[in-house]
Amino acid sequence: MSRKPSSNDPFAKVREATLAHRSKHGCGAWPYDNGPLLGVIAGAADARRILELGCALGYTSLSFAHGAPKAKIDTVERDPEHVRLARENIAAAGMAKRITVHEGDYAKVLPTLEEGYDLAFFDGHSPVPALHTALRKLLRTGGVLITANLNHGGTADAVHDALFDGKSWHSTLLDEDGETAISIKL
Repeated sequence: MSRKPSSNDPFAKVREATLAHRSKHGCGAWPYDNGPLLGVIAGAADARRILELGCALGYTSLSFAHGAPKAKIDTVERDPEHVRLARENIAAAGMAKRITVHEGDYAKVLPTLEEGYDLAFFDGHSPVPALHTALRKLLRTGGVLITANLNHGGTADAVHDALFDGKSWHSTLLDEDGETAISIKL
């Protein structure tokens, strides 16, 4: 007997709203394909502090908060319209006390954050080595890093190579197309 895969995504409406917004707004707000997976990873890691780069309309932040109910999430987004919509979605879900949306460029916001995150997620366009270095500094030893968009080429190739050099990270790919890696900071 085969079973159909089931998705228990409490934020599917936010994901769909993000796709509709992207189409209307003409922006690069792509929601991650599998928010429930991110929530499970956060829960399995017993994450208490989570950092996300690339908030869009709040879908993944909500997924992390749902999966790790004791976590506080800092998410960074530079588009003011996305910040507004993310804050609305987060408030509507009753998670405004747990999720802080920081408006601004990653390179300017990251130095203002305190080190010691348990989990970090990069899903903001192509990964860039300098941002990955900053994320590594903010993660605690043994912390989990999830990096999306590794198959975008260019600077993403350098980030991929750094994640898989075996010196700083223990990494594996989450998917066959090489888009997303999960790594543990050594």
